[in-house]
Amino acid sequence: MRLVLVLTLATSLAACGTIRDSRINPFNWFGGAQSQPTTISQVELVADGRVPVDQLTRMELKQMPGGAILSVAGLPPTQGWWNAELIALDPDEVPVDGVLTYRFVVDKPNQLTRQSTPQSRELTAGRFLSDQTLAGVNRVVVVAARNSMTSSR
Repeated sequence: MRLVLVLTLATSLAACGTIRDSRINPFNWFGGAQSQPTTISQVELVADGRVPVDQLTRMELKQMPGGAILSVAGLPPTQGWWNAELIALDPDEVPVDGVLTYRFVVDKPNQLTRQSTPQSRELTAGRFLSDQTLAGVNRVVVVAARNSMTSSR
């Protein structure tokens, strides 16, 4: 009886090595983000007047129970930009051909401000994506004015 139990356990544990690289393992659903230039058609104003942040600097997609947290950082051209948010290109967050796309938008400052250092201008935004939202998603894209970042499964 012990021999059967030990063999069953050993076989089960050996199978875990192949699951590590599998698509069913939630820890390798999305890889590191890759940056690319934005095409003009992707840059649009939001209905409330906010504009895409000038440049994306960081994008992370961290697995959490029940989904994932999408976190981004970006640089506006000067200080004073505010009201940063990730807005889904599709209001129902339905992926198009396996791609879920968000725009990183910000509000303009009320007065002229200086440029200062990139560290002092950096803005961040985040959004929780449920398992239901991520169903059928192969890639998550975040778009800014000058570049976009992609994280793929």
